[in-house]
Amino acid sequence: MSQPSRKFYIRLLDFASTMSWKNVYRFSGFLNFLISRIFGYRKKVVLQNLRRSFPQKSETEILATARRFYGHLSDLIFETVKYRTCPPEEVLERIEGDISLVDRLYAEGKNILFLMGHRGNWELANLFSSLRFSHECLVVYRPLANPDFDQWYFDLRTRFGARMIPMNDIAAELRKPRDRPYAVVLANDQSPPPESAFWTNFLHQETGFFRGGEILARRNGLAVLYADFSRIEGKRGFFQVEISLICEHCRDLPKNEILERQIRLLERDIRQQPFNWLWSHRRWKHRRP
Repeated sequence: MSQPSRKFYIRLLDFASTMSWKNVYRFSGFLNFLISRIFGYRKKVVLQNLRRSFPQKSETEILATARRFYGHLSDLIFETVKYRTCPPEEVLERIEGDISLVDRLYAEGKNILFLMGHRGNWELANLFSSLRFSHECLVVYRPLANPDFDQWYFDLRTRFGARMIPMNDIAAELRKPRDRPYAVVLANDQSPPPESAFWTNFLHQETGFFRGGEILARRNGLAVLYADFSRIEGKRGFFQVEISLICEHCRDLPKNEILERQIRLLERDIRQQPFNWLWSHRRWKHRRP
């Protein structure tokens, strides 16, 4: 894509972010029709992932979950565009839940690590955390290859004070002195290189997970939390956050126990609201070495 084309699409995204919420969901409905009915975006991947993850479900149930997933994905795309210019009051009102655990850990001066999966709207979760948490928010990410789109997402994610830290730089970042406790935010349910992954059974399949979260926690003595964002039925674009304590003293746990606890929580939440996960990702493209 040429630079003028990229600039045009960036301007289009910025213009779209000024839409009303009503129009956000009108366009989302149209996108849902295109990707699910016309183009069948990654349909084979989505259905294969669902069938293997829920072998007990009938084909009718699998297809119904796939339809809801495409609706969720379309909403996710347009909601994210909207959050580029959405005022802070609207961000805060779209997530409900008890975050007193985070406030307590801050009052005790404890640094924390959030281990998360790709559920809910993680861009909204990042903005909410920046506005609501007292910790300095450090979000681990992979820079995009396209510099213009990478900058657009960077500007979105840092609107309310979060700091974006490239994955390869987070270890060095945590060694720097700072004047208040920090919270590292890390989603680790993508596909890592198989040779370095932690392998376990997840959704009826041998699955590799990134080890980096547990390594960071142990090296830096972090309290580890898990956060899940479920869509609130009947309130489109609104989410319920549930924060669980995995451990306050991670070095007391045996190796891989932090990851195992997080994975079991993520698995539980996916089963409770199956459409609300990134099924279009080729999650199981690798096999255990």
